[in-house]
Amino acid sequence: MAEDGATTNDDYSPVEVEVPVNFEPADNSNNPAATTRPRGRDRSESVISEPDPDPLASEQAAAAELEAANTTAMRNVILRPAPFHKIVLTGGPCGGKTTALARLSSYLRERGFEVITCPEAYGILFLNGFEVTYFGTDGMGMVVQDTVMKLQESMEDGFEKVLRARGKPAVLLCDRGLMDGAAYMSSAEWDELLQRRGIKNVCELREGRYNAVFHLITAAEGADKFYTLENNEVRTETPEQARVVDAKTRAAWIGHPKLCVFDNSTNFEGKLQRLVDTAAQLVGLPAHLSRSTTKFLLKSRPNLDAFPEDVKYHIFSVEKAYLYDDNKLMQKPEDWKLSRSTSAIDSTIAEEYSFIRKRTSISTKNGRRLGSAYGQTTVQRTVNGQTIEVKRIISRREYNAAYKGRDRSRHVVKQTRISFLYNMQSFNIHIYDEPVSDLCILHAQAEVSTSDPSSPDKRAAGGGDVGAAGGAKVDLPPFLDVERRLTSSKEDEEQYGAFSISRIGE
Repeated sequence: MAEDGATTNDDYSPVEVEVPVNFEPADNSNNPAATTRPRGRDRSESVISEPDPDPLASEQAAAAELEAANTTAMRNVILRPAPFHKIVLTGGPCGGKTTALARLSSYLRERGFEVITCPEAYGILFLNGFEVTYFGTDGMGMVVQDTVMKLQESMEDGFEKVLRARGKPAVLLCDRGLMDGAAYMSSAEWDELLQRRGIKNVCELREGRYNAVFHLITAAEGADKFYTLENNEVRTETPEQARVVDAKTRAAWIGHPKLCVFDNSTNFEGKLQRLVDTAAQLVGLPAHLSRSTTKFLLKSRPNLDAFPEDVKYHIFSVEKAYLYDDNKLMQKPEDWKLSRSTSAIDSTIAEEYSFIRKRTSISTKNGRRLGSAYGQTTVQRTVNGQTIEVKRIISRREYNAAYKGRDRSRHVVKQTRISFLYNMQSFNIHIYDEPVSDLCILHAQAEVSTSDPSSPDKRAAGGGDVGAAGGAKVDLPPFLDVERRLTSSKEDEEQYGAFSISRIGE
């Protein structure tokens, strides 16, 4: 699935830039450094565009809060000594969320994680007396969605605080998330709801809040004979209605860098195994996923006018700064006190690095910046070829502090990114702006579970425009000009990997 690119991970990575809606190549004729591999000093000395109003006051307040914390639990809440992940499980009716939540929570607990599942807010409302007939009251839809969002937010925040207070590696599994409400409202109603709640930046409800979003496609889409509502009294949709709700829910989450879509191309057990493997990879556990061939080199920048009308996209400006080894914000996976989680991880690390990322949402209407979300990733590559990535959401203050101590031997990598869904697969286009500007890479959701014999890489590829990603089927969008698939070879990594591109030449 992905990392900053709606579903692939950030092996070839990121950045930021003032983004016009039509991506015409910038005129860099007078700026050789922007079109060739960089030489000389880092040119990104002033990329921080949102400084803290009063950093000293923030630090003093944090110090006072820590001093007042007189219990281990409260200190853990403030210091956050252990990794924490918040994952949304969403999708259309009868997609397998309930079973997936149970399977995933057991899997993670067995490997040493503290796990809490956060129930669906609307379900709580419905199961405690709310009736569908209430919607007959004018304006009730807005009241219900406002209530659901407030309840969901409160439960998630409370459960997160409890898990953080434990001071151990933890995962919060959410039965739907705050963006789900957009699937049940018109865009005008959704905007009104956000305005009422004082939410100016939708990133706060999406990538700024959740580490990943797992969308389980309804059985009504590709597994019709298994579609049933007998095990969920909250839902009443027909198969046709279920497909519509599923599509709207997918659309609501477009733009999250780790939006993972699980379709019905395998049997249900295979679907669950793909989800578990993806979650394992997310939290830094060994997984059975092949993701070395999910990237494609584009011949040119995408033409947004060529996108079909039904393919909705989001635009982001990203900046990515690499850190020195002694300036990491998070623990290494092997340092976590997990019962069995890291025993299978090769302790011989061939390469390790860490980076921070600022991801700014750009309006597709006027190019205005809508708000930013911040994160950090630590990457370890073992001698046996395994890649372990651990991510966490960080605050703007943490980002700014780490940015000041970034690795000055590397450029801050900047990209424009376009996130979209096509044929129920998630894609993200990385358009490099600095230190190179003639490079466009398509990241495709094509993780394949080698532990699942019914997964796409074990079956014959179907028809359509397909890119062979290590045997995995990738339906390449016909409106993009793809040159070739990128591999995990040293040559491709050196030429197209952000880690290599960031190096400042002699």
